[in-house]
Amino acid sequence: MSVRAVLVDIEGTTSSLSFVHDTLFPYADRLLDDFVHAHPGLPEVAAALAAARAAEPDRAPLTVLHDWIAADRKVTELKSLQGAIWRAGYIAGELHGHLWPDSAPALQAWAARGLQLAVFSSGSVAAQQLLFGHSTAGDLRPLFSAWFDTHIGAKRDPQAYRAIVAALGMPAADILFLSDVVEELDAARAAGLRTCCIERGEDGLPPAHSHARAADLASVPGLG
Repeated sequence: MSVRAVLVDIEGTTSSLSFVHDTLFPYADRLLDDFVHAHPGLPEVAAALAAARAAEPDRAPLTVLHDWIAADRKVTELKSLQGAIWRAGYIAGELHGHLWPDSAPALQAWAARGLQLAVFSSGSVAAQQLLFGHSTAGDLRPLFSAWFDTHIGAKRDPQAYRAIVAALGMPAADILFLSDVVEELDAARAAGLRTCCIERGEDGLPPAHSHARAADLASVPGLG
């Protein structure tokens, strides 16, 4: 496998789904009201409130945002607000980004071999950098050269991956995308990327598919 860049998902791939859903989401939900009231001039706050009002003008915007958090809505403005709340938690030492034990060594080894590393997650770029910057393995941000979130497109839309290919400036076939979500892998492959499904037993197994498979980052075919 001739790979020049590795594009990684976060939830279920480098980090556990439970950390996001059982730690990060409840933290943002619990602090949402106080954070919004304490930071009315923050761009992330203003944008999230405006998005909530535009989507459901007959309901209180904070109620809409709480509902979106509970439903894990992939709303860019909500993700940015969550990232701002998490930033405060990471800085305060109340949050530490979870990584599977194999994640940091694999990422470090790939970077040492000269592979370009990038992230594509539905969480905001700010949230991605906070997780890797305050991770249980230390600050891993220097390993990555590019960060992508839903501003570039939906993770199940091939066009998002075409935009990432353009941003990375190399042929799509030179990029390997790692994710635990089959629909995301399908979209990436439709855009010409190589793909591998990370199937961690702790997070459940995805349905049958035709992508390469690996139990963790250490066993990705061609990168081990």
